Amino acid sequence: MLFRSVLASAVAVAALLSTPAAAQDAEAMKAQVGAYVQPSNAERMNVLVAQLRAAGFNPTVETFEGGGRAGPMQGSNVVVTIGDGPKDILLTAHYDAVKLRDGTMSQGVVDNAGSVVALIEAAKILRDKPLSHRVRVIFFDQEELGLIGARKWIEAHGVANVAAVVNSDVAAYGDTLMYGQNNGAQSAFVTRATQELCAERAMQCVGFPEYPPSDDRAFSAAGVPVVSLGFQDQVGAHQMWLAFNGGKDNGLAEGFVPQVFRVIHSKDDAIEAVEGATIATAGATYAALIQKLDAQLVTP
Repeated sequence: MLFRSVLASAVAVAALLSTPAAAQDAEAMKAQVGAYVQPSNAERMNVLVAQLRAAGFNPTVETFEGGGRAGPMQGSNVVVTIGDGPKDILLTAHYDAVKLRDGTMSQGVVDNAGSVVALIEAAKILRDKPLSHRVRVIFFDQEELGLIGARKWIEAHGVANVAAVVNSDVAAYGDTLMYGQNNGAQSAFVTRATQELCAERAMQCVGFPEYPPSDDRAFSAAGVPVVSLGFQDQVGAHQMWLAFNGGKDNGLAEGFVPQVFRVIHSKDDAIEAVEGATIATAGATYAALIQKLDAQLVTP
């Protein structure tokens, strides 16, 4: 059954890319992700601001004092605001890349420039939609140092006005949406909206009772409803589910490491791993989820 589903998904992706225009768009998305391959996170931030401005947005850069074991370091969160309303819905991803053991920067395209470009695509969709809430698209810095950018944003703005958060981390290849289910009881309605969207769009989706941490944890710790999302190929998503949720007898070989964890935080996190079609799918999916939450939050 799994093979049949994988085959069907592969056929669907091939059909999606069968037209020259679709293939060209996918290559453009991949090139946009590749622009984040930079020698520093400050330069990645400059690329992000330039891409947002090129897309017609007026981003705000919010600096903060952060840092890690190497000492204090200034960080910069980048924020785009869409619409207005009594409450905020946040769409978030981190743009910083990790420094490797040899002292060089990871290319950081799977983790996490793919998500960044997907959020820009989602923002382009959302700005043309009627919304009842203010949507803040936030690109966090210093996630790799311990969710610092997210925590600093919460310190600066508080969460009293935040109705829901959708976070993306590792969304650069594959057609299977992964979502975490471990962000507290307050997040149940966000998880349910994600599941409804999966059914409505006939997507391959995998829910994780235990899901790897990202900036979502800063918000769940503050009591905010939040879901963290990512994309992988179907086999990789199920292997990761087994590694995190399958228990001692998970059927995986001893010492097995899911593919995504062999890619991120390594030299293999390179542009060759990125699929432009995934970026487009992620952007459209995130925009649709924000619209669904926006509608549900105003329903009595």
